[in-house]
Amino acid sequence: MTHQVVTRFAPSPTGYLHIGGARTALFNWLFARGRGGKFLLRIEDTDRARSTPEATQAILDGLRWLGLDHDGEAVSQFARAPRHAEVAHQLLAEGKAYKCFASQEEIEAAREAARAEGRSTLYRSPWRDADPAQHPDAPHVIRIKAPREGATVIRDVVQGDVTIRNDQLDDMVLLRSDGTPVYMLAVAVDDHDMGVTHVIRGDDHLNNAARQMMIYQAMGWPLPVYAHIPLIHGPDGKKLSKRHGALGVEEYQKMGYPAAGMRNYLARLGWSHGDDEFFTDAQAQDWFGLEGIGKSPARLDFKKLENLCGQHIAASSDAALRRELGEFLAATGQLPLSDDKVTLLERGMYCLKERAKTFPELIDKAAFIMADRPIVPEPKAAAMLDDVSRGILHELTPHLQNAKWSRDDLETVATAVAEAHGLKFGKLAGPLRAALAGRTATPSVFDMMLVLGRDETIARLTDAACDEG
Repeated sequence: MTHQVVTRFAPSPTGYLHIGGARTALFNWLFARGRGGKFLLRIEDTDRARSTPEATQAILDGLRWLGLDHDGEAVSQFARAPRHAEVAHQLLAEGKAYKCFASQEEIEAAREAARAEGRSTLYRSPWRDADPAQHPDAPHVIRIKAPREGATVIRDVVQGDVTIRNDQLDDMVLLRSDGTPVYMLAVAVDDHDMGVTHVIRGDDHLNNAARQMMIYQAMGWPLPVYAHIPLIHGPDGKKLSKRHGALGVEEYQKMGYPAAGMRNYLARLGWSHGDDEFFTDAQAQDWFGLEGIGKSPARLDFKKLENLCGQHIAASSDAALRRELGEFLAATGQLPLSDDKVTLLERGMYCLKERAKTFPELIDKAAFIMADRPIVPEPKAAAMLDDVSRGILHELTPHLQNAKWSRDDLETVATAVAEAHGLKFGKLAGPLRAALAGRTATPSVFDMMLVLGRDETIARLTDAACDEG
């Protein structure tokens, strides 16, 4: 019988959702969704001093923006502390763990002596095989009995078999002297209890796997499949840091990248499917597999990100773009668009989205829609509205009043008026751009006319023709 695939994303709520964490979440989401499995979210909030509700919310907001929906409620690791302690006490009762009464001073003294003698500083507790009848009534921790002979082999889908000699493993603390569980115990217990079948996480957790496997094996639990993925590096090949630019997912949203483009780019960051660069969510879920993940760190490349985002903006439905543009405006503290502007924007999306790579670029191309009368031209555009061109615009308006409002008719009318003055239409395009948008770089003048409609177009041309500068 085949068990359902269950993956999880388990961030610590001590800050924003890091771009590397977002990619880990994406890989888990793709793997589960492509196999009809479950993608779970666990907030590892056991570090009470550094965990904050604001950071938790930032993680939830980042996942929501990226479109990475999880199954069921998010699990709080801190809330499960009694269950973690229960497992530690079970191991203690079964003789697979023991009480250690050594003080920090004694442990440090043992390590100092080992250093002086050139021995391993791995702490070997004298309480491991002590008779419980000899235990003092004193504070203690609970340690697991690590295997002393042989080796532990982490069978990793990405990294291959990783072998660690057992004499390099210490008797890890499970419960601190105040009864609180350590992170390693909490992770292993939570992954087992949540039914996680595949642990897909950064390769900075690779060494943790050997210690967590000790708990699985001591409890007789089946091991999950491990896949430790390389970290993301900056363009210079060094570990990603603030000097490389944005680290938090919310910063990418505020820069105006579409979520679909981010998903596509992050999926390609360390994973490949042949030579495919641009793909949909459905294709990514269908194609994604752990065998496609490389061993080398991926490098962040903003040009590739922008290129993919541009392709996704061009491929998106107009309604979806309008919705995400509204979310971008809200995320950046800008006022929402009026209903009239939204209507015009959707009408004009066909001529705006083809070459925009981000939402700020899309808004910039839509400047003729965002502007309100009277249009105040930029200096370069204003220079095109001289007496001659204003006279031609004045002559053009009655012809537009009677034209069919179609591209062919508008082009025929405008070309005829230009030729009547011995001009090619190109000479009239500049003044038209200045009158309609107040700029020299705009979409086609006929696209702007079609989007703005007859009344607004004629009103803007009339304003420009009557303006004495």
